[in-house]
Amino acid sequence: MKIKFMGAARTVTGSCFILETGNHRFAVDCGMHQGNAEIEKRNWDVDIYDPETIEFFVITHAHIDHSGLLPRMVQKGFKGRIYTTPPTADLLKIMLLDSAHIQEMEAQWKSKKRRRHGDNNTDPLYSQRDAEKTFDKLETFDYDNVFAPCNGIKIIFRDAGHILGASFIEIEVEEGENHTKLVFSGDIGRPAQLIVKDPSIVKSADYLLMESTYGNRNHKNEEDSLNELAEAVKYSYEKGEKVIIPAFAVERTQEMIYSFYLLSKDGRLPKDMPIFIDSPLATRATEIFRKYTSYFDDTSKELLDAGENPLSFPQLHFTKTTQESMALNTMEKPAVIISASGMADAGRIKHHLRHNLWREGSSIVFVGFQAQGTTGRRIIDGAKRIRLFNEDVAVKAKIYTINGFSAHAGQNQILEWLGHFESRQMKIFLVHGEYSAQQVLEKVIEEKLGYEVIIPEYLEDAILEPGRLPKRVEHPEKAAPKIDWNYLLADMVSGLEEIKKRKTQLEEKPWLEQTDFRDRILEVKRSLTEIISEI
Repeated sequence: MKIKFMGAARTVTGSCFILETGNHRFAVDCGMHQGNAEIEKRNWDVDIYDPETIEFFVITHAHIDHSGLLPRMVQKGFKGRIYTTPPTADLLKIMLLDSAHIQEMEAQWKSKKRRRHGDNNTDPLYSQRDAEKTFDKLETFDYDNVFAPCNGIKIIFRDAGHILGASFIEIEVEEGENHTKLVFSGDIGRPAQLIVKDPSIVKSADYLLMESTYGNRNHKNEEDSLNELAEAVKYSYEKGEKVIIPAFAVERTQEMIYSFYLLSKDGRLPKDMPIFIDSPLATRATEIFRKYTSYFDDTSKELLDAGENPLSFPQLHFTKTTQESMALNTMEKPAVIISASGMADAGRIKHHLRHNLWREGSSIVFVGFQAQGTTGRRIIDGAKRIRLFNEDVAVKAKIYTINGFSAHAGQNQILEWLGHFESRQMKIFLVHGEYSAQQVLEKVIEEKLGYEVIIPEYLEDAILEPGRLPKRVEHPEKAAPKIDWNYLLADMVSGLEEIKKRKTQLEEKPWLEQTDFRDRILEVKRSLTEIISEI
C-alpha cells in the first residue's frame, strides 16, 4: 500500500492523503491550501491528484483546510462518494458555498484587472454550482459505525473532540494476507473543551497520521482563558471602545458565544455591552449547532435540560444585513464584535480591524491559530502597521492572544492521547503542523513514548507494510513553474507608465484623489512579487 502526502506536510493547511492499495485508490480529506501566495498556488494544480481515478473521499471535518478543494475535484472529474458524519455534511453545505462565493468574487476582481490590458477573464477556482454538485455525493455515517466503501476496506469514524461532527478515522485495509490498520487523527481536540465531547480513545494501529498544530507548546487552562477574555472586555469597556475578535465561523464562534454566556452568568460581562456575531456563515453554522445538540457534551446537555441555552442569551445579537454590519463601525459605545475570517485575511473582520486597530482603547483578541503569512499572524508577531483596503493602519489597540480557546490539543494533550496506544511498533507520521513545531514534537514523542516518527514532505510517497518502517520514495522533482511572464511584464510596464503620469498630475494638483494611484502601485508590486517568487 502506498500513501501520498498532498498537503498538510510541514504546514497546517491543505490536508489530503491519497492511499493506493492493489485494487483501490481513495483519499482522506481534501483541504484547501492557505497562507502565502506560493502555497495557495497549489489549489490550482489539482491534476497531480488525478481526481478522475479517486474512488472516494473520507472527510474528517468541515474546516476548509480539510474540505475546501472538494468542489475543485468535482469540477475536474471526481465522480465518487464523499463519506463523513451527519453534522459535518450539513456544515460542508454552508462552508463550501461560502468558499465558492469568495472564489467567484476574487475572480471578478482579477478579471477587472486583466481586462484593462485586453486580456481574458480569470475563472474562479470553483463556482457555487461546483459546490452544489459536491453535495449530491455526500453520504453520512455516525460515530462508531463500521462501513465498507469497497471490498477489502473498512472505515470507522470516531469522535475527535475538535468541532461539531469532527472525527478521527480508523481504516482497515486487507490486501491478500496483509491486514493494515491506519488511523488519521484529523484535528484532535483538547479535553474539557466547551460544547463538544472529549476525544475518543483508540488503542491500536500500524500507522498513525498525527496532527501537530501545537506540537511545540501547551495551552492555558479554561479558567485562565476566560479570565483573559474578561480582562479584554473590562479594558475596552472602561475606555468606551470595542473588543474585536477574529473567529472561525464554525466552532470557534460558537465557543466564544458560550464563553460570553459564562461571563454573563458570572457577572463579568457588563449588562449594557452587546455581543454581535457579524458573519452570515457563523449565523448559519450556529443554527446547525443548535440542530445537533445530541452531539454536545454532558455539561451542555445538562444546561439545555435545565432550560438554559449557552448559545443564546439576551446580550447576543446576530447581524442580518450588510447595513447592520456597517452600522457597527459607526456605533459609539462599547461592544464585542465577533467576525470572520479567523486569520483576519478576508471577510467582514477586515473592516472592523480597519476601524478599530488604530484605537488605543480597543482590544483585538485572537482565539485561534494564525498561519504564517496571514494578517492575524503579522499582528500577533508585532507589526506596527497593517495594510487594509490599500491603507496602512497603525496597530495601537491592545492585542490579546488566548490559545486556551484552541480546538486543537496542546503538546501535553497530544502525548496523553498517544499514551493510550498499546503497541510501540506503531509508526507515526507528523502532519498538519509547521515544521519547527513538528521537530519539537518528534523529539518529545521519541524520548517519552519511544515511537518512530516521520515528518513527510509535500508530495512525498511512502510504501506501508505492517511491522516495518515506511519506505520513503524519493521526493519527485518539482515541475517547472507555470507563469504568464508576458502578462506580468506587460502589467508592470503599463503600470509604471500610469504611475509616472499620475505622479506628474499629483505634483501639479495635490488635492486630487490619490486612491487609484496607490492601488496601481500595489498592483505593480504584486506582479513583481509573483515574478520574484518564480525565479
